[in-house]
Amino acid sequence: MKLIREEIETVDFIVEDRNGKKNLYIEGVFLQGNIKNRNGRMYPMETLRREVSRYNENHVQAGRALGELGHPDGPTVNLDRVSHKIVSLKESGSNFIGKAKILSTPMGKIAQSLIGEGVRLGVSSRGIGSLKMTREGTNVVGDDFMLATAADIVADPSAPDAFVEGIMEGKDWVWDGGILREKYAEKTYKHINTLVDQKKLDEQKLNLFDDFLNSI
Repeated sequence: MKLIREEIETVDFIVEDRNGKKNLYIEGVFLQGNIKNRNGRMYPMETLRREVSRYNENHVQAGRALGELGHPDGPTVNLDRVSHKIVSLKESGSNFIGKAKILSTPMGKIAQSLIGEGVRLGVSSRGIGSLKMTREGTNVVGDDFMLATAADIVADPSAPDAFVEGIMEGKDWVWDGGILREKYAEKTYKHINTLVDQKKLDEQKLNLFDDFLNSI
């Protein structure tokens, strides 16, 4: 499966005053279905609907739908980079409208400062899934798609019309005992552990390390 990110620039930053305490929120389109975006990808609405339902139940309603500031390298959420909590994600036509509260974490405070200084920010959904190319040249996201987060905060979103632009990472990701691992790293781990001779093991480790460096 591939790490898939889609960026959206047209979001609003709003301040809500509750009991004398002001909270900053992001609100806008977080996900779009049945539309071919600029990078040639399309999310079937039924795939998004199913995944958003799971994400709402397991993450939003449980209070653990978190997002980061910046572009993470993988599909997991890094707690030390969390900047906001997604509080709602609702279907509206072919879009899913999201709302997220900026937290008082270190990254959240950086996001607040950037917004306060007028920096234009956007959001980027992040998930993993397979892609299937149609004859028309559209990459259709498979029904194995899973959201890691409905929105990270990013400073460099760009695209016209809903401002959606996707980035598909080159790494493959696989499930192993409920844990997501890089496919290359997992293959390396299994290869090393099939060797019993210590000299061969050391040689193979060096060879694999050289291969890894060459693949970067």
